[in-house]
Amino acid sequence: MITFIEGKVAEKNAGELVMMSAGGVGFSLMCSNATLSAAPGKGETWRCYTVMNVREDAVELFGFASRQEREMFRRLCTVTGVGAKTALGVLSALPLRDLSVAIVTGDVTALSRAPGIGKKTAQRIVLELKDKVEQQDISAPGAAAPASAPVGSAQQEAQAALQALGYTAAEAARAVNLVRDQAATVDQLIMLALRQMGSL
Repeated sequence: MITFIEGKVAEKNAGELVMMSAGGVGFSLMCSNATLSAAPGKGETWRCYTVMNVREDAVELFGFASRQEREMFRRLCTVTGVGAKTALGVLSALPLRDLSVAIVTGDVTALSRAPGIGKKTAQRIVLELKDKVEQQDISAPGAAAPASAPVGSAQQEAQAALQALGYTAAEAARAVNLVRDQAATVDQLIMLALRQMGSL
């Protein structure tokens, strides 16, 4: 199994990244919009994590910017009615963090924005993956507040994140205030606040 490919970026096309290995072999990887955005320019060296999908009529190679995105792809593929290309479409429609939050909060509307995902499939994704999404999936790179950051700023960031998820300012403030002494980072505050509101 090919776990990752490290080499130079040869091409970046719509939904596709071509990586050239040290041996001069070019690998065509189907990728999400997020991975294509994260990939460097042509000729630059990069590591891309992969999943190989072997079918009766084809061998497909999917590429991911991070292990977390690859793991979410694998989880999505376990959901009834969600194939590899549909899973990739979901990852293209929603950033990884937003997708994870949508799953744990049961936001069927957000999930339904992805191509090929109707309301019933979105509900299945929530039902089958809600207990499998972890803290690291909710935590976007650089989102956690530094340990030395004042608690007030962490609370403000957490409240803003909750409001972005559709909660009112009053609901967000109340939930964060109830758990502010139990968390050291913004991500922990968000997770605990969501649990407090019964969304997790």
